[in-house]
Amino acid sequence: MERPVSLADECGTDVEIYRRAFDRTIYADSRTAAPETLLALLDSLGLQRHGQAIYLWHQVPDHIPEAQQHRVASSAVPWLLAAGYRVNIAKEIFDEAAYQQAARHVQGQRPGTPRSAGPVPPSAPAPGSRSRH
Repeated sequence: MERPVSLADECGTDVEIYRRAFDRTIYADSRTAAPETLLALLDSLGLQRHGQAIYLWHQVPDHIPEAQQHRVASSAVPWLLAAGYRVNIAKEIFDEAAYQQAARHVQGQRPGTPRSAGPVPPSAPAPGSRSRH
């Protein structure tokens, strides 16, 4: 039996944030056997944990409006980057304003971070990449 592989494993990142075609849910796939610190950070950022054993993923709550889902997903990115994780977010989900607002909060929380040095928005996942849940 083949072990499931997350999109993060396939892309060589810690977290991949994306929406599948014809699916309203925004997923945040973490790498297989991700450390609890990463999973707990995703939990604290408003994403809901799913899965079992070493294969876990998170989802943005799908009961909230779509624009708010994009804000939740985009706001998570600066916090993940600041914690040292490699993260990608799909362009169609990315909300620049939410990202920048979260980045300002991250910079305010991290002593010694120059205010002028803004974070670089993440790139989109590789086209055609799929995750298996």
